[in-house]
Amino acid sequence: MSERKVLNKYYPPDFDPSKIPKLKLPKDRQYVVRLMAPFNMRCKTCGEYIYKGKKFNARKETVQNELYMGLPIFRFYIKCTRCLAEITFKTDPENTDYAMEHGATRNFQAEKLIEEEEKKIQREREEEELNNPMKVLENRTRDSKMEMEVLENLQELKELNQRQAQVDFESMLEEYKELEKRQKEKEQEEDERETKEMLDRALVKRLRDSDSDSDSDQEEKNRKEQQNKNAALKPTDILTTKEGADIKGSSTGVKRQKVESWERSVGGLGGKSALGSLVVRKKPAATTATVQQPTAVGQTASSKTAETSATATAGSSQPVVVQNGSSLSLLGAYSDSDDSNSD
Repeated sequence: MSERKVLNKYYPPDFDPSKIPKLKLPKDRQYVVRLMAPFNMRCKTCGEYIYKGKKFNARKETVQNELYMGLPIFRFYIKCTRCLAEITFKTDPENTDYAMEHGATRNFQAEKLIEEEEKKIQREREEEELNNPMKVLENRTRDSKMEMEVLENLQELKELNQRQAQVDFESMLEEYKELEKRQKEKEQEEDERETKEMLDRALVKRLRDSDSDSDSDQEEKNRKEQQNKNAALKPTDILTTKEGADIKGSSTGVKRQKVESWERSVGGLGGKSALGSLVVRKKPAATTATVQQPTAVGQTASSKTAETSATATAGSSQPVVVQNGSSLSLLGAYSDSDDSNSD
């Protein structure tokens, strides 16, 4: 698997490399390479600026009869991005840079010109000192004098700054420390105030919640007491109590008439004790009906209905005697009256 990209060539036993003919290529032949502009330049034809790092498809060739310490020098041909004018520059191994040949001008090379000028002056001075020993002494004396002047000027500037400044660094540091301390105290006070406000708000909210809870508990307690009171009362207690009588009396006449007619036709509801003492006896000689007064307090309405039923059946031939005033006795009386009428 690792040998799938390897170019394996077969060399026969009688292979002789010297017999392979060599290609005769010209020495100044050109190659197409991809490069970037090595410096900022401006086209002389149209004035277009070409910035450093701009990519080009350039032609590369070797400069003939130019070497630097055995290193070849290469020339590059590019075209302007606007007018397609040809621009050439070549390598400069002596200065580790590139040199512009024609087609454009190099921008922002003032520093390079200054360096070249300084190198030129230094070279001339060394040549002059090499042939003239007195010139060496003069140059050294001038250099020492210039150095002393520079030191004096520097000292004067320091003294001038000290006189004009008049700054006490210790007081500045103390003021800064005091300011920082006040700032910290202020921040601490603000934090405490915010904490106190938060606690107050939480306390007020808690008190409000407790008040609402107590009010709701009181309402719930009152409601439960009312329910217990209502549950303790029997449904028939409203007939015996004074309040029930008042309520009954305050109702409309139509409602009272309906209740009275119902009681007249059917009879009132009696207690359980009245059901055990029911006696019906026929007496042909008797012409009046006696009604025994009820013993229970809650049967006043049933006694009244018994009296009305007894008077209604007074004209019949068979009188009825009702004891304890129950509704069933009234029904028996009605049945007897019907029988007498039919006879």
